[in-house]
Amino acid sequence: MATIKETEPHFVDEQIRLCEIPAPPFKEDKKGAELAKLFKAAGLQNVRIDKAGNVLGDRQGAAATPHLVMAAHLDTVFPEGTDVHVTRTGNVLKGPGIGDDCRGLAALLSVINAMQKHSLKTAGTITFVADVGEEGLGDLRGMKELFGTTMRGQIDDFISIEPGEADRVSNGGVGSYRYKVTFMGPGGHSYGAFGLVNPIAAMGRAITYIDQIVPPKDPRTTFNEGVVGGGTSVNAIPFEAWFEFDERSPDVKSLDEMDAKFKAAVQKGVDDENARWGKGKITVKMETLGIRPAGETPLDSPIVKTATASIKALGFGDASYGAGSSDSNVPMHLGIPAITIGGGGKDAGAHSLNETDDVTDSYKGPQNALLIALSILK
Repeated sequence: MATIKETEPHFVDEQIRLCEIPAPPFKEDKKGAELAKLFKAAGLQNVRIDKAGNVLGDRQGAAATPHLVMAAHLDTVFPEGTDVHVTRTGNVLKGPGIGDDCRGLAALLSVINAMQKHSLKTAGTITFVADVGEEGLGDLRGMKELFGTTMRGQIDDFISIEPGEADRVSNGGVGSYRYKVTFMGPGGHSYGAFGLVNPIAAMGRAITYIDQIVPPKDPRTTFNEGVVGGGTSVNAIPFEAWFEFDERSPDVKSLDEMDAKFKAAVQKGVDDENARWGKGKITVKMETLGIRPAGETPLDSPIVKTATASIKALGFGDASYGAGSSDSNVPMHLGIPAITIGGGGKDAGAHSLNETDDVTDSYKGPQNALLIALSILK
C-alpha cells in the first residue's frame, strides 16, 4: 500500500502519457501496443493481443484457480483527429479521455507494479487486460471476445476499473439495445406527386408513438431518439428517412418489454402513414447497431462483500453502490461475479472535450483494487 502511494506521481505521469496516444473507437491498436510493452516490462507472463485487440498479461498463482481478471479499457469516445493533448493545473488534469479510461489504465499499471515489486504470492492467478470496444458503437466487442473466445470458461471473477472515487462499486450492468430505423418510400415531386406516402411523416408518427410509451421507473428504463436524417430537397417527397434509437435498463425483462413496445410503435407509424394516403407504400428496415447485455452482481455476493470490506478497511468510508454500462455487463449477464470500481481521484465532464480528472489522493483507487484482488486470490 505504501508503494502504491509513493509511486502514484509516476503513474499519474503515465496516465497523461497514455492519454496522449489516440485511441478512437475501433482504432485502439497504437495504445494497445504500448500497453503490451508495459506489461512485458513489468514482468507479466504470456503477454499477448487477441483477435479483438485486447492486451492480456498473466501473473501466475500457486494454482490456476481462482482466476481473476482485472481490466481497464483502451478506447475513448472521441473520433480520429481529436486533439488529445493533456494540460495540468495543480492536481487537475484536463484532456479528452483523461478520466475515462486513462485513469483506469494508470490504476491497473500501479497494481501490477506493486505486486511485482514485492513479489506477492497468491493462491489464485490474475490476468490483467487492457481491452477494446467499451465505448459507444464498440458494443463491448473486447469483452465479448474475451469471455466468448480468448478466455472462455476460464474466468472466475472480474473487476473493471473506471474513473471515479475509490468508494465506487458498480454492481449493476445497464443493458442497451441500439438501432438504426430506416423508412423507405417511392419519393417524388412535392407538388406533382402530392398525396404520395412520405417516409419522414412515417418516421414522425413512429417517434410520436414511441414517446407515448411510459417505461418503468424501477428498474429505471429509458429510451432516446438520438440522431435523425433523410430527404434530399425541400421540394421533394423523400424516398428515405432514418433515426437512431437507444433503450436502456439494468433489468433484462424490462428492457425486452421496452423493446417490444418500441418495435410496435414503429410499425404503427408505418401503418398509419400508409393508411393516411393510400398512394405508394412505406416499408421499414431495422438494423441493430449494438446490444449491451444487462446483468447484476447481488449485493450479498462474495465479490461485492469483499469490495465493501476493502473500502472500509482502507478507511475510505462506506461503499457507494450503483449500476452503469461498462465492461462488467458481459460477465454479469453470464452470471460471472463482476464489479466495476473507481480508479481513484475525482472525474468530471466525461465524454466531453473538457473532461477533467482531479488526482488528489488518486492512489486510493489502486490500493483498493489491490486489496480486493488479494482477498479474492488469497
